[in-house]
Amino acid sequence: MTHYTILPEEAYWDQKETSDNYTEIELGGILMQVRMEPDNRATIIRLLRCSLDDYLNPAFAPGQQITFVPILNKP
Repeated sequence: MTHYTILPEEAYWDQKETSDNYTEIELGGILMQVRMEPDNRATIIRLLRCSLDDYLNPAFAPGQQITFVPILNKP
């Protein structure tokens, strides 16, 4: 595979940019990689395990925001 870019080689292979606050969550049976944001939010980066139809669902498109609502669990 050939990749042409104007970036210097050091910047292209530098792993600092990919070490953001990424985590994997499962939502509705779909495993996805998300970047954690402030205020109980996460941004979808990519889908890791899902059906083919889920790729066409705009709710799961990369860049979409997920909001976490805190809930108290009763023992």
